[in-house]
Amino acid sequence: MSTLEEHIDVGVPLDTAWDCLHRAEAYPRFLDGVREARPEGEHRTHLDIDAGGRTQECVVEITDRTPENIMSWQTTSGPDLAGTFSLLPLDEQHTRVQARFEYDPGTIKETFGGPQGFAQASAIERGLRSDLEQLKQLVERER
Repeated sequence: MSTLEEHIDVGVPLDTAWDCLHRAEAYPRFLDGVREARPEGEHRTHLDIDAGGRTQECVVEITDRTPENIMSWQTTSGPDLAGTFSLLPLDEQHTRVQARFEYDPGTIKETFGGPQGFAQASAIERGLRSDLEQLKQLVERER
């Protein structure tokens, strides 16, 4: 498994950032490649992901460790992916969002196929930072 870690500071209280991370319908607005997201019960989300021009479906299981402000997720179908979002209050109006993303590059290459698979694995590495930037813009704009 490969692991990526990034963080970004956002100009909103922790609760505001936490709420955004738990709204499945917001995922396409800050996660590149997510075409559609819809909740399936309290702890599951169905995602339609752009996989090199075609749609790949997956289901994500979400677990919270609320006292520590950590949201963990793991795919239960589709490509084998996992990660966490950890939120740390910097002060009353600022929060650090730390993202950890775990994936198997071989699985990503197989899922997205051929040369697109190789490009997709590289895009994941570049995309995490971009996703966090888009999350920052979204939560700061909506507060």
